[in-house]
Amino acid sequence: MRKLMECVPNFSEGRDQAIIEQIIDEARNIEGITILDYAPDKDHNRTVLTMIGSPEQIKEAAINTAKKAAELIDMSKHQGAHPRMGATDVIPFTPVSNVSIGECKEVALEVAAEIGSWGIPVYLYEDSATRPERQNLAAIRKGQYEGFFEKIKGEEWKPDFGPQEMNVKSGGTVVGARVPLVAFNVNLDTPDVEIADKIAKTVRYIGGGLRFVKAIGLKLEERNQTQVSMNLVNYEKTAVYQAFEMVKMEAKRYGVNVVGSEVIGTVPMKSLLDAAEYYLQIEGFNVDQILEKRLLDVQ
Repeated sequence: MRKLMECVPNFSEGRDQAIIEQIIDEARNIEGITILDYAPDKDHNRTVLTMIGSPEQIKEAAINTAKKAAELIDMSKHQGAHPRMGATDVIPFTPVSNVSIGECKEVALEVAAEIGSWGIPVYLYEDSATRPERQNLAAIRKGQYEGFFEKIKGEEWKPDFGPQEMNVKSGGTVVGARVPLVAFNVNLDTPDVEIADKIAKTVRYIGGGLRFVKAIGLKLEERNQTQVSMNLVNYEKTAVYQAFEMVKMEAKRYGVNVVGSEVIGTVPMKSLLDAAEYYLQIEGFNVDQILEKRLLDVQ
């Protein structure tokens, strides 16, 4: 069976479609790469690309897209709601089929070294982290692009690759191997970002909330709404419906309502089936009852 690895690079451009397409083209042009999804967000000013391929193909695509992003994106002019520190902000590698997390770590290391050779500071995170305090992306990215010019001078924040100096145009990049996560956002009918931020602080693990949830509050300028933006880093232990219900419950405390939710990129089928089973109260449900799943099995 074919070896498949997933890569989900996040680029700090969500408004200029011409730039976005040029970056995505770098992956499209590699034979064997399948682009599953790419989602530009104008409020976040960010594009999330989801692609799969063999480890070698994915490594090439990650390097080529990051190089094009460094060429086209100027972080000194970047503004957006989502936390960010670089033109290519983060590059996670995830095992899909016949690939181990160890192989993902090897590819992450090679990609990080290549990007570092361009004069961009690079940090390794999650399963690739070189020290415990660098496992969490939020800890590395704290201070964002603007704050990193000073932060990077500290010995504890010396990059794993590249210079110990912030790159003015391209910023810094975080690279690593991790298990699949669900990027799940819940939108609120209030423009008050303080409310979204308070809800996020309650829901996320670091604030005493759900064990496998990272969350921040963001403003959606175009909609005049706010959002609780979450990463569920282990959807089997903290389900999508649990995060959704906790946001709804906390929103009631502030007199606001949930008006929608969104999934960024691709998600494991089981994460949504678990939600369907919970809300529909289906008894004895089995994944083999999904028609499309059975069709895939016989192909």
